[in-house]
This record gives sequence, C-alpha cells and structure tokens, in this order.
Amino acid sequence: MLGHVNATDGGKGVFADLRSLSSGDRMSVVREDGTTAVFEFQRGEAYQKDEFPTLTVYGNTPGSELRLITCDGYNPETGAFDDNYVVYATLVV
Repeated sequence: MLGHVNATDGGKGVFADLRSLSSGDRMSVVREDGTTAVFEFQRGEAYQKDEFPTLTVYGNTPGSELRLITCDGYNPETGAFDDNYVVYATLVV
C-alpha cells in the first residue's frame, strides 16, 4: 500500500506516523469481503529512491505479508522527498 506522509493542505498524511511503529505493533486491513486481516510490524527501512530495492519490497514472499510505502527524507532545499520508507509486516490473523 502506498500513502503520503503529508496532505495537500499541509497537514499530516495517512502514513505520517509510520516511523513510530515498533516491533509487535499490529495493523488491520479490511478486505473486500468484509473480513479483516491483521498484520504485525516486523521492521521499517529507509531507502534512497535511486537505490530502491524493488524485488525486496514487491517480490514474492513465503506467506502473506504487507508493505506500507511512503516518501521520506524531505529535502527543504528542493521541497522534494529523496527517499522512501517501507514497513514490512506479516499476517497474524
């Protein structure tokens, strides 16, 4: 899932607090059929956009996993985000 750290009105985006997640934190995703999948935070990693590990983030996994991806590394000189932050989580329920 992709989301912004900031909103168009200058406020916080949906993924503004990803860096505050820690080991054991859980997140829920409501599926199309109305059931809820629960994932547990494993780790978060920052990557430079020009060195983004596409296969690691989007590749196949042995089980059900979730990736939350947002921009990171705000550069005030350019007004751009130079990096991405990725949360890795595994299905628990």
